[in-house]
Amino acid sequence: MPPLMIFAAGLGTRMRPLTDTRPKPLIAVAGRSLLDRALDLGRDAGCGPVVVNTHYLGTQIAAHLAGTEVAISPEPGPILDTGGGLRQALPLLGAGPVMTLNPDVVWTGPNVLTALATAWRDGMEGLLALIPVDRATARQGPGDFTLRDGRLTRRGDHVYAGAQMIRTDLLEGIPDRAFSLNRLWDMMIDRGTLHGMVHPGGWCDVGYPQAIPQAEALIRG
Repeated sequence: MPPLMIFAAGLGTRMRPLTDTRPKPLIAVAGRSLLDRALDLGRDAGCGPVVVNTHYLGTQIAAHLAGTEVAISPEPGPILDTGGGLRQALPLLGAGPVMTLNPDVVWTGPNVLTALATAWRDGMEGLLALIPVDRATARQGPGDFTLRDGRLTRRGDHVYAGAQMIRTDLLEGIPDRAFSLNRLWDMMIDRGTLHGMVHPGGWCDVGYPQAIPQAEALIRG
């Protein structure tokens, strides 16, 4: 299985006041932190190595992971966003395609990382896990993509679900230190190499406090 990068460096502003004193990945849903739930997915899928980046209240995440085999990619200066954070972590992840996972999501059903690895094909540069808007629990806002014949274009009735498999060589061509992976996705869309896969199980965006009960109900259900 490919290596896994878990993005844990965000400021968690939508989750305030819960994030006033702790980073969002350490917020518990049904008695288990969001970060541990993400790590469970990686462990069950057999991903390795596993890297977590840190920024806001990063010492708490480092203490939480102490004694584990999870590598930490600290971002002590200005936040690097997803693209810059992934590029900084590449020495820990190694060459080749990598998985990335947003921890502020709860999943039910098949392991999304296993499904991504199974669906990956030669010629793909990116493969995103998607959820139809009408199944995107606690999601705020419209869809992100249209999925047609396996390929993605912008805007439509599918939401990026926070898990992907992606080639990292395009990162070298971006001069900015901090940037979003949306930059890579747009490049891949132009090249016809960004693909999508619909997750068949449940999904909840745990981005703000009111979403926690919805996520817990999804887990119970």
